[in-house]
Amino acid sequence: MTEPTKDPTVDPDADPTTEVVDLCRELIRIDTSNYGDQEGPGERKAAEYVATLLDEVGISSNLYESSPGRTSVIAQWGGPSSGGDGLLLHGHLDVVPAAAEDWQVDPFSGEIRDGYVWGRGAVDMKDFDAMLLSVVRARQRSGRVPSRPITLCFTADEEAGGHQGAQVLVEQHAEELEHCTEAVGEVGGFSATVRGRRIYLIEAAEKGMAWMRLTARGRAGHGSMINPENAVTTLAAAVARIGAHEWPVRLTPAMRTLLAAVGELAGEEATPDNAEALVAEFGGAARMLGAAIRNTVNPTMLGAGYKVNVVPTEATAHVDGRFLPGYEDEFFATLAELVGEGISIDYVSNQPPWETPYDGELVDAMTRSLLAEDPDAVVAPYLMSGGTDAKHFRKLGMRSYGFAPLRLPADLDFTALFHGVDERVPVDALEFGARVFDRFLDDV
Repeated sequence: MTEPTKDPTVDPDADPTTEVVDLCRELIRIDTSNYGDQEGPGERKAAEYVATLLDEVGISSNLYESSPGRTSVIAQWGGPSSGGDGLLLHGHLDVVPAAAEDWQVDPFSGEIRDGYVWGRGAVDMKDFDAMLLSVVRARQRSGRVPSRPITLCFTADEEAGGHQGAQVLVEQHAEELEHCTEAVGEVGGFSATVRGRRIYLIEAAEKGMAWMRLTARGRAGHGSMINPENAVTTLAAAVARIGAHEWPVRLTPAMRTLLAAVGELAGEEATPDNAEALVAEFGGAARMLGAAIRNTVNPTMLGAGYKVNVVPTEATAHVDGRFLPGYEDEFFATLAELVGEGISIDYVSNQPPWETPYDGELVDAMTRSLLAEDPDAVVAPYLMSGGTDAKHFRKLGMRSYGFAPLRLPADLDFTALFHGVDERVPVDALEFGARVFDRFLDDV
């Protein structure tokens, strides 16, 4: 690939795009796969790399290890704090695993091909880590340090709920964070194209997360005999009910605002009745946004038995439940009905939803920074169907947003790349994001 031409009038030390691509590639090359247990490589190597990058420009940091190899980084930057006026900028260092045989490239190569950086973490979320580091390093080198106190945080374990990363920082190292009133992290600021117009989606809300283990218990016996107390049958019926249930459309404030913007482009008023049609305007992104207008539960794992001719005493299933802000009671009441009698529910992780009002100086700064680079675009909030570390940081009272800006090709099915095969991010989108985030820091 031909390297992009740099403006010779721009000081490379002050240019936030100078190293963003290389930093993203280097971070991808550090395998930080999170299997949800202690079997993976952990984040220590990546955390040390981040700390070294900050140290090179005179920013000291602290490494916090919750268990061997599970390491997060925190650094204080910017102006002095005058109380509760700090801004937290956070990204996570771990990634979900990748099976190399399924990919076109080595998922930990950081290869550049066809104008994209390929690899696990390219969009979730080593791209934003690289943007943040490149902008901070360029500003530090050129003396453009924000007057507002900034806390930089790179966490472990986000992909397994953040219990060994952000949760530990909030519960055991709150002194590093308690001056922060606002937080910016993933997943937002990326573009989707609707009727020829780019819409940049700012995350202003997030579904709650209920990862649950369902357990049915019955009577063990020989597989050749009649057994009306078969745990597998009981559990399978519950899983089928859960998987087939159609949850009703529910519009939260962020999604009402987003769909109103889409409705304006489509020439119709947004209502709950046409919400699904307006979401469909997003093409591939409708996969994610369709889950942002309703509660969802997906069965994901099943386990039972040890021999084909033995009816087991116990059968288990894991389900991934996500519920909208304001609709928690409806979610859990409906789930209890679907599960039925004779099945216990244990929570692997149970975290609340959140929604931040889409207003204020921080929102204005995000909007201005995007429109300065893409003047004809639309900027609107949305609700994230997945979960981020914001759930933990909000326990300290922060207003939270997702803002990892990327200008994307209209034909790229971007949301399918999250945790997907052949994860990749456009080179020019990384550079765009670095420019936007640099402008954003001018304005906060």
